[in-house]
Amino acid sequence: MPLLSMHALRAALGRDQRLIGLDPGSKTIGVALSDVRVSLASPYGSIRRGKLRDNATEIAAIARKEGAGGIVVGLPLSMDGSVGPAAQAARDWALALSEVTGLPTASWDERLSSAAVNRFLIDEVDLSRGKRDKAVDRMAAAWMLQGALDASD
Repeated sequence: MPLLSMHALRAALGRDQRLIGLDPGSKTIGVALSDVRVSLASPYGSIRRGKLRDNATEIAAIARKEGAGGIVVGLPLSMDGSVGPAAQAARDWALALSEVTGLPTASWDERLSSAAVNRFLIDEVDLSRGKRDKAVDRMAAAWMLQGALDASD
């Protein structure tokens, strides 16, 4: 299943289906979820990064439980907007994830999402480092998903 554009992904959703936003890191995958109107993203949780099949099983279970009909995977483009090794790896992972879960998938630029979330958690919320580490993955996923929702509205 090829990666879709955000507009095509939204068009593929059924009535009241949500989108799952994923921020795949080397150790954890941040998970966010849209509302049924596909207009607001919220942090959902995180998954320990492991074998694709195991991660896909967890993500498919979230999709079933929460009524999600598609996935948006964060794409770590280089600062100049080019597709470097990290972005290519994320794109390959998103394609494989889509195949295994059977869910339509799009990718979205996630540049600086973790940095923005960390800055917010330090400056506005004043969270300790330990609490920030636990929150940043799912919040970065929500930041990325919200950007994708806003741009494709």
